[in-house]
Amino acid sequence: MEESQRQKKIGSVLQRDLVEILQKAAIDGGMQGVLISVSKVKVTVDLSVAKVYLSIFPNDRAKELLVGIRSNAPLIKHELAQRTRHQLRRMPQLEFFVDDSLEYIDGIEKSLKRTENPINDPDLLDKRRKS
Repeated sequence: MEESQRQKKIGSVLQRDLVEILQKAAIDGGMQGVLISVSKVKVTVDLSVAKVYLSIFPNDRAKELLVGIRSNAPLIKHELAQRTRHQLRRMPQLEFFVDDSLEYIDGIEKSLKRTENPINDPDLLDKRRKS
């Protein structure tokens, strides 16, 4: 189901402010060499829950940082509510997830660069179907 204009607008407002909050928290927390970006915010139809998808670089610290972000979700929600108090009546519940779409794309690119590329050699597909 397609998101409504209201959902998209709220998602973009939350995304913009969350980027600032998380980057400021990373700098204040002394995390050097860590980049946190908010790739997407999807708001439910009833506007009660916002699913926040984060891209974290370097990727090996993603799980550790996600645990920290989830544990600080009430503080993040409060800061976000202060920033958006003139735009939103109620602040949605925040749920944080790691966006691994870049890893997935990278894996596909690496697979295509190997010598056994089914796009360049369609005979490989026949071999895979038979086995």
